[in-house]
Amino acid sequence: MRPLRVVGRTLAYLVGALLISVLLVQGWFLAHVSWWASHNPSTTSFMRARLATLQQKNEKATLKHQWLTYEKVSSNLKRAVVAAEDAKFVEHEGFDWAGIQKAIEKNEKRGKVVAGGSTISQQLAKNLFLSGSRSWIRKAQEAVITWMLESMMSKRRILELYLNVAEWGDGVFGAEAAARHYFGVPASQLSAAQSAWLAAILPAPQRYDRNRGSAWIARKSEVLLARMPGAQIP
Repeated sequence: MRPLRVVGRTLAYLVGALLISVLLVQGWFLAHVSWWASHNPSTTSFMRARLATLQQKNEKATLKHQWLTYEKVSSNLKRAVVAAEDAKFVEHEGFDWAGIQKAIEKNEKRGKVVAGGSTISQQLAKNLFLSGSRSWIRKAQEAVITWMLESMMSKRRILELYLNVAEWGDGVFGAEAAARHYFGVPASQLSAAQSAWLAAILPAPQRYDRNRGSAWIARKSEVLLARMPGAQIP
């Protein structure tokens, strides 16, 4: 019986150590979310990963990024992003279950991943902290961080953060850098058409940075222009 007791204690210690490790990691995430509720992040996980990739080709490469307060971002862009990425943004608590179900059905029908169903809050969680991998562990962590963001931040703050850290091109991050990179204007002066175009390229910004005359993006921009007046923003 003694060997069994030793094994039992060892397992108990291992489970306890694992639980403590998980709690410490979640505490680290929670502390950062709490800080960023009122302070602006200087960089994100996605930014660091993209910069590392760029510097493999050119060690002097830098990112284009300039922080902009919520008030200084054109309402056109806010509405376009919500219309494109998360129509129920102001209504849900971080997860659009109907949207997720539709994405699952669409993926099953096509036999591959063609839709994600992620909300702006989920995308922000991923951009701030995580990698681009698709493992179940990563998705579970994304869900936990999304809950933290929704619990500790207003919708206005979540959208402000997203607009400032979203990737909009090859090394281009945030609304201000995107507006100047594509149109040569500050984000405060973006027109409805320009905003719709920027929102349309969000799913694959690097691809459309190199292919700005895409007919598909032009069509999607027209769809978003029609949706924008009905988009609710905080």
